[in-house]
Amino acid sequence: MVKAIVGANWGDEGKGKITDTLAKESDIIVRFQGGANAGHTIVNNYGKFALHTLPSGVFYDHTTSVIGNGVALDIPKLVGELEEVVSKGVPRPKILVSDRAQIVMPYHILFDTYEEARLAGKSFGSTKSGIAPFYSDKYAKIGFQVSELFDEVALKEKLERVLVQKNVLIEHLYHQPLLNADELFNTLMEYRKMIEPYVCDTSAYLYQAIQEGKNILLEGQLGSLKDPDHGIYPMVTSSSTLAGYGAIGAGIPPYEIKKVITVCKAYSSAVGAGAFVSEIFGEEADELRKRGGDGGEYGATTGRPRRMGWFDCVASRYGCRIQGTTDVAFTVLDVLGYLDEIPVCTGYEIDGRITDDFPTTTQLEKAKPVLEVLPGWKTDIRGIRRYEELPENCRNYIEFVEKQLGFPITIISNGPGRDDVIYR
Repeated sequence: MVKAIVGANWGDEGKGKITDTLAKESDIIVRFQGGANAGHTIVNNYGKFALHTLPSGVFYDHTTSVIGNGVALDIPKLVGELEEVVSKGVPRPKILVSDRAQIVMPYHILFDTYEEARLAGKSFGSTKSGIAPFYSDKYAKIGFQVSELFDEVALKEKLERVLVQKNVLIEHLYHQPLLNADELFNTLMEYRKMIEPYVCDTSAYLYQAIQEGKNILLEGQLGSLKDPDHGIYPMVTSSSTLAGYGAIGAGIPPYEIKKVITVCKAYSSAVGAGAFVSEIFGEEADELRKRGGDGGEYGATTGRPRRMGWFDCVASRYGCRIQGTTDVAFTVLDVLGYLDEIPVCTGYEIDGRITDDFPTTTQLEKAKPVLEVLPGWKTDIRGIRRYEELPENCRNYIEFVEKQLGFPITIISNGPGRDDVIYR
């Protein structure tokens, strides 16, 4: 059976932990899009980890981790991450990398950095991991697939051809040192050495695994609102963050995805620029940020303080709908235990009209939150394993959100640890 784990909002919903928890019953975990630009924080018996490219199932020795064709593959980062995990006592994970995955080139990271600097105050808040230049090249058909590393003659010729275009931009737009084809070729040969042991046709491998009835988990990066089609364009990522893309990014039939577990946080947070209607500021935000997540709400990749807000029913309902949600996982609920009252955004006011539909970006920029306030439960709920044992106001909060979403909340996370989970 194939399940997808995806985010309902801006990313940072706690997907890493949910994947780590559900990986116990899985045989294969697949990353199907995105690159090393966003991280998943995981706390388990080995310690605390921030993963960027490795799927969150690498901590179990019965699982195989697959880097799908839809991933922006930063080879040195993947290999570095692998070595770091092993150095902390984790058994060496079984990894497979798609021969059709495309490579993040060293110049993608340079272009990302140069462009953000050029845009200055109008920048996209990129993590400078080369993601937008990578996907631009992929769809302009001047990217490099992993398989191309194994044909040296064709690779050299293509590198020279592509660098003609890149160097025009570098010289005239960015005024930076030109790229050298021979140096790049040598770098790619080092990449080949690093990645060679893992490369195979992962789509064929997954097809076979489906025939054998294996349990497969598709792990998405970021969330619905960062999708280039359905998100807060242009403040989005460059690959589709939706479960529907999981079929493409992993190379499996769409009808095989039987469950879509969409992860929602019990409050809102976002890294990077873009419209964020339920955002809060000042001391209120500082307090929530400090208590949030495990060790506070700071980006797993950038360390940037995340922007904080109350739970946004409008954005989350929309985010769940476009994911094709079958189950909602509701995370970091324990964090809200300090509040007397908990505001929830149930609608948007746009030009004097109230709506509960999520609008396009130009309308979204004008939206003001309509808040409803629920009573808090003023107690620590970590360690509780049964839904009935949660305080009444806590259950009321969950059931209020569930009704607003219109999708069942079946998994509740009430602490950072692997076992801090309640199943409904």
